[in-house]
Amino acid sequence: MTDSDTHARFIRAFPGIALTIFLSAVDQTIVATALPAIAADMGGIERVSWILVAYLVAATCAAPIFGLLGDAFGRKRMLFVALAIFGAGCLGCVLAPSLPVLVVARVVQGFGGGALLTQAQALIGEALPPRERGRYQAWIAGSFAFASAFGPVAGGYLTQIFGWRSVFVTLLPLALLCAWLARRLPRVAPSRGGAKLHFDWAGLALFAVAVAAALVALDRARRFDVALMPLALGLAVLAVVATALLLRTERAARDPLLPLAMFAEPSIWRCYLLSALIVGAQVGMISFLPVWLQTVRGLAPGPSGLMLLAMSLGGASGAMFSGRMVARTGHAMRWPAVFLPVGSLLWAVGAVTAPDLPLAAFVPLLAVAGFCSGTSFPVVQVTVQMAAGQARLGAASAGVAFSRNFGAAVGTALVAAAVFAAVSLAGAGGAFQRLVAEGPSFLVALGPEAAAALRAQLAEAFRMLFVAASVLTAAGALLAWRVPLRRF
Repeated sequence: MTDSDTHARFIRAFPGIALTIFLSAVDQTIVATALPAIAADMGGIERVSWILVAYLVAATCAAPIFGLLGDAFGRKRMLFVALAIFGAGCLGCVLAPSLPVLVVARVVQGFGGGALLTQAQALIGEALPPRERGRYQAWIAGSFAFASAFGPVAGGYLTQIFGWRSVFVTLLPLALLCAWLARRLPRVAPSRGGAKLHFDWAGLALFAVAVAAALVALDRARRFDVALMPLALGLAVLAVVATALLLRTERAARDPLLPLAMFAEPSIWRCYLLSALIVGAQVGMISFLPVWLQTVRGLAPGPSGLMLLAMSLGGASGAMFSGRMVARTGHAMRWPAVFLPVGSLLWAVGAVTAPDLPLAAFVPLLAVAGFCSGTSFPVVQVTVQMAAGQARLGAASAGVAFSRNFGAAVGTALVAAAVFAAVSLAGAGGAFQRLVAEGPSFLVALGPEAAAALRAQLAEAFRMLFVAASVLTAAGALLAWRVPLRRF
């Protein structure tokens, strides 16, 4: 295939795939800034957190299911199925009369969103030869990075102007546009070649139990509430037992939901763990940077959300750089192996200097650290697809989507645990919760001296935000050096 043929195939496929990636990614973040409004309308903030947890559990479970179905029935066909599920979930969220109904609708929406991400990533691998995938996967990674930062900004302004239901209304026409653009995607015969699929229902049930129990346990444990610890411990034990039974079931299944032989390959499992660590650091920073900017640095919600665009644009640039270098040189893991240590160092610098660093210098720090993390995004996807082979393309891509979802959940929980533990040790736990809930009016009520003292305490505690990101990124850097498949 000539360069012009490859470019033509990409131009035909890119609009539909990029918008699908954008839709799936933005849905994970756009709702976060609407949570306080939903809490005021339907219930307390503790109950409303299930809106995020339910989506994440469903999206994580959808990844291996639709990876297997895409291999069996064709990815273009399953993309339309995923869009239909996602649209139904959006409509359910718009019409939800109560919080339990809204949570159920988010489960449907999350299942569709996880399926969209898996199918879109596999479609790129299906359309392009391995060495060229890095160049074009960079555009896909850029779409994902931009959506992750754009979501909170868009969600905040939509909620402020039109109300929280407008967040879900906005996603519906985007889903319809995705379906219209997806018609241009080439139809490729299923990689299973028409072989009958024996769906792994037992594996699906055990996988769902393991994922749900693990994520809910993390959500409960990260709050450091003694009353919730027995529940978190019980769920953790359930997750371990379900995982052990899942591994036993998958070894005997004819068409396993999780192909264990593939996960045993060092290039694949190390890439999955690398992806989970870097995405965990990124999502943890995206989740808590606005809180730090508002409570410690005194920024308004709008500008604090816009600050995330620096990290987003940096991540997109890093993805494009490494993708082009893979296509030009054939070297893949060289780029994250070089740049991830730099990113870890920058987050460590942030831990030392962030409370006093001028915002004019902080923005470039975010951009360069985002660039370093971004170099891993296309490399992980291409390396996994190459190591798995064409016959396991859907399952391999599903593994990347799963690792990103699970990494986001675990990373956010670890970052939250580090930050809240530091805040509690500083003796500012109660004041911090009131500051988040009441905003600047709480500082006014405290008075100038007490407000300055509280901000100083929080500035010290929030150093752990940058420390956690630095540690996760450093662990990812070590894995980047250890991936055997380094050149195509």
